[in-house]
Amino acid sequence: MENDELQIIERCQAGHLEDFCYLYDSYFRKIYNFIYFKTHHRQSAEDLTSQAFFKALENIKKFSPAKGQFSSWLYRIARNSVIDFYRGRKNEADIADIWDLSSPEDMAADAVLKEQLERVKEYLTRFDSQQREIIIMRVWDGLSYREISEILGKSEASCKMSFCRGLAKLREAEMLALLILGVLIGSQLT
Repeated sequence: MENDELQIIERCQAGHLEDFCYLYDSYFRKIYNFIYFKTHHRQSAEDLTSQAFFKALENIKKFSPAKGQFSSWLYRIARNSVIDFYRGRKNEADIADIWDLSSPEDMAADAVLKEQLERVKEYLTRFDSQQREIIIMRVWDGLSYREISEILGKSEASCKMSFCRGLAKLREAEMLALLILGVLIGSQLT
């Protein structure tokens, strides 16, 4: 963990919560992208990102650098927010949620992204949820094996092995290029 980040966290833990904005600015885009990939819905991703940062702010005193990196702690909060979101959803769907209407400029780019992501998502359903999540965190979110292991509570070696096996399956199915293309398109949209 960088010394600057650790100093900001310590100031927040000492009651200077206004310094949390520096952490927010550093991690907002990464956390938003992480959540968006799991929801594919802009408004839900915005809401869940806000909730994740609010929970982090509320619980900043509980964070301990001895237990892991701040980024891993924040991703765990975001991941749990997404899990809670899906647990709380009813079988009923709101028409606005189904259509997720975008501005005219975003519609074409979103359509391309969604088409690419649907193909990747369909293929990734063949993996168990743990392996799928490791692949997404490593490729899409660019997290290190250490961060992934801290988020999931698994060993780094286990995460590496799962990722390598998953990539081998993707290569065999010629889906790796499509996954990378989806990442590149997604980074242009956000």
